[in-house]
Amino acid sequence: MKLSFIGNGAMAKAMIKGAIKNYEIEVYGKDRSKLDALNSEFDGALHVKLLDGGVDINGKCLILCVKPYALESVAKQLNGTAQALISVLAGTPIQALTQAISAHHTVRAMPNLAAAYHASMTTLTGDKAYQKQAEDILQSIGQTLWLESEKEMDIATGINGCGPAFLALVAEALVDGAVRDGLKREDAYRLTKGLFNGFAPLLNTSSHPVHIKDGVMSPGGVTAAGIEALELHGVRHAFIDAVHKAYRKTLK
Repeated sequence: MKLSFIGNGAMAKAMIKGAIKNYEIEVYGKDRSKLDALNSEFDGALHVKLLDGGVDINGKCLILCVKPYALESVAKQLNGTAQALISVLAGTPIQALTQAISAHHTVRAMPNLAAAYHASMTTLTGDKAYQKQAEDILQSIGQTLWLESEKEMDIATGINGCGPAFLALVAEALVDGAVRDGLKREDAYRLTKGLFNGFAPLLNTSSHPVHIKDGVMSPGGVTAAGIEALELHGVRHAFIDAVHKAYRKTLK
């Protein structure tokens, strides 16, 4: 099966890296030099083509990876009716997609950059008649979760879509905290990477995050002191609000 990527940015690259072992891939973009550079990264295994003069999309499975504002201009370059359109455009509703691009099946998806390591947590919604096929494609880059509404999809974006950036801020802050108190930066960074690597199995085997916290936080201990500081500075509320603000942004 062939996947046709429309767009060649960071998300497209991550998804291609995860999916290339399972699919033949072609990529359409506006800049020949960037397309050639991308193809070189994959040892010439991609079919790269310029997105100009019209592209025949009849029967293709399109992976739409452009900026939301570019939907209208890109759609003008696509001729025919695709077999399926899988869009990763944040906050772009299915109605807008179907009005812009003709496809037998339309699905929204929100992967993240971990797709490059087959570790994306990807949410999907849309045409249920194409659910299995869409999940099969997206499971080549990690886990999937099918949601029943576009509202749920937009809310989830604040976790799986924006989450890597939020967690990167946490990692950076932990490193800086240790450096402030005298630990070498390279050692602090190595410790933080080890922490994140070890946390995933804990989360996967716990029924609720609170059980992890309670298992570490002994009475009057160092963890309790740290948790107190986080609560005093409103970290919990900050993350709740970050997810909310990300959701609200998808509605604009």
